[in-house]
Formats: sequence, structure tokens, C-alpha cells
Amino acid sequence: MNSMYFTEEHQMFRQSLKDFLQKEVVPHIEKWENTGIIDRFIWKKFGEMGFFGLPYPEAYGGLDLDLFYTVILLEELQKINSGGFAAAIWAHAYLAMTHVNKEGNHEQKQKYLTPSISGEKIGCLCITEPFGGSDVAGMRTTAVKNGDTYVINGSKTFITNGVTSDYLVVAAKTNPELGNKGISIFIVDRETVGVSATKLDKLGWRASDTGEIAFDNVVIPASNLMGEENKGFPYIMQHFALERLIMGVNAHARAEFALDYAQNYMSERQAFGRTIDKFQALRHSFADTYAHMLVCKEFNYTVANRLDKGEYVVKEATISKLQSTKMADEVIYQCLQFLGGYGYMEEYPMARLLRDSRLGPIGGGTSEILREIIAKMVIDKKDYKPAT
Repeated sequence: MNSMYFTEEHQMFRQSLKDFLQKEVVPHIEKWENTGIIDRFIWKKFGEMGFFGLPYPEAYGGLDLDLFYTVILLEELQKINSGGFAAAIWAHAYLAMTHVNKEGNHEQKQKYLTPSISGEKIGCLCITEPFGGSDVAGMRTTAVKNGDTYVINGSKTFITNGVTSDYLVVAAKTNPELGNKGISIFIVDRETVGVSATKLDKLGWRASDTGEIAFDNVVIPASNLMGEENKGFPYIMQHFALERLIMGVNAHARAEFALDYAQNYMSERQAFGRTIDKFQALRHSFADTYAHMLVCKEFNYTVANRLDKGEYVVKEATISKLQSTKMADEVIYQCLQFLGGYGYMEEYPMARLLRDSRLGPIGGGTSEILREIIAKMVIDKKDYKPAT
């Protein structure tokens, strides 16, 4: 473990988290993968352990810890082999809750952030739309001001926790003629009249509920606006750095898990009178995949360290997600090959890992979009700025 970033306290936290996951989560994973429903009790247990409050202010029940506690949480969640469960946890803790913490006022934080930290409420972030995908500025959902209310109409899709969450952080056009300068962020209670959700059937991440959400003349108080009106786009862009780094960390962690499993398997599996980790073709292929993983891992730690210090690392976080998710797909594909026929069997972890990993280059901005963003920054010298 890299002592540049991880202290003895970090290591103690990692071990306690591992113990918790093995005791409280792993016994239920197969059920949740099969049903697509994560039992509510585990959210409260995560809350009781403080896992949802790692980076958040003590005033709202958080622990106000450095970003490497979050890195540890993300890494260990990837190593219980349920990308869906991991996604449900981090989408709540670092997508929905990040907006509530950053844009929410004191009253909103008391109502939503505090119970989110304790595990009593689950949140989801609603940005992606059926016709928009990675084109955030092209969203069609509107929020029309009507006296002391807003009326929301539109739809969102591919929303993690979209069916079971208690509240929704929703991006909508408040001034459509302004394009991306006319987007605002709202918080909406699940039981609000006009909100409906349909569960989507997915290739992977099967433990998490991913929903398509419709807003049909949904009336919310004007006080549910978060931050300033028409500032939603820079808010979203600002938080993409964290989201992309999270997905980069997830990727290196699941690749590392796959390599550890494959190495152990190869050390026991025999062919032609010796274990297969003694065959040069396999050894060299393993060395390549391990090196690729480690380069991404060390880069991600560097980016996390800079983000923790308050630097605006949108370029580096974008590179993290682009490279790490591509690496994870390639490494896991090769690790499945190391297992031969057993890699293709559901009782071994690689089949699920391969399915779950494939979302990496898609979610949170496709690799194609990320390459264009990097090109704009590097070639066109575009300078993205934090929201003011």
C-alpha cells in the first residue's frame, strides 16, 4: 500500500470496512443480484458505521475526512464482486449527496443531507435523458416558475437508485432559450404527485435499480431550487471531476481484484504437470495486465491527492476515467481467459466482473465524449473553470 497517501488510520479504516462488508454485505449479494433489489436495512447499517458521511461536514452528521477514505471505500466495494451494489452506494453518497452538500442551503441539508448520511434517506441524481445521453446541454426537461412553485415536465433515464430512492436531485431547463446557461438544479421528494419510475433491465450492475423517470406536471415549492437559478450547468460540470475520478478508482480496483483472483487460480491450476503460472505466455500476459493496472492506480491516487487539496483537476479526472475504464475491460477480459472454461461459468467471479465492468466506458460520460473534452483542453486550449 502506498504510504504517500495512506496513513495508519487509513489502514485501520480499510480493515474495519473489509470486515463489515464480509459480515454484513457479502452474504446477501447473490440475493440482491438475482432480485435486483437491495434490502433497505443495509443502508442504515452503512449510515450507522459512518460510511456515507466520510467527506461531509460534521454539522450534518458527517466525519469531514480526507478523500483517501473515499478511495478506500470505493476500492473495497469493488472487491466484493457486485458492481451494482457498489454503484448504488456511491451514486447515493457521491452523486446525489455531493449536490445537496455543495448547492443545498442549510434547510435543505438538514432535511436531506443529514438523513442521507445516517442511511435513512436514499438519493439519486437525474441528469441523463432518453434523447440527450452525454449531451447535458441538450436536455429537454423543463422547470417553469409559477408563483412560489416550479412545474417540472420531462424524463430522465439510466438513473441509478432511480426506483427506490427517497429524493431526486433533478437538472431541468428554467430558461430553455439560454441553452446550457439556462439549467437549474432542484431537489424533489419521491412521493411528489406526477413522479413515476420504471425499472430498466441491464446487462450488468444487476443488484442496483436503474430507472427511467417521468415528471408529469410535477409541482414543487420554489424553495426546492438548489443554488442559483440557471447555474446548474457549471454545478454539474464542476462535480463531473469527482464522478469521473470515482469511476477511474472503481476501474483500477476491480481490475486489481480480477488480477488477484486470476493469480491465485493460476497458482493452483495444473496443466502438463505444472501450475499454469509457470507458462511463459501466461506469465508475460499477466505481467502486461498487472503493469497496465498499476499505472492507472498510481495516476488515480495522484489525481485524488490533488483534488483533495482543492485543485480543479477536470482534465486529469477525465483522463482517469477514460484510461482506467478501458484498462479494466481489457484486464478483466484477459483474466477471464486465464481461467479458461471456468471463467465463463457464473459460479466464478469473472463473468459478472466482465458484465459489470463494461459500463465503465459508458456511464458518467462515454469514452468518445471524454476524448473530445480532453482534445478541447489539450489541443484547443479550452480552460474549464469552477462554478462561481
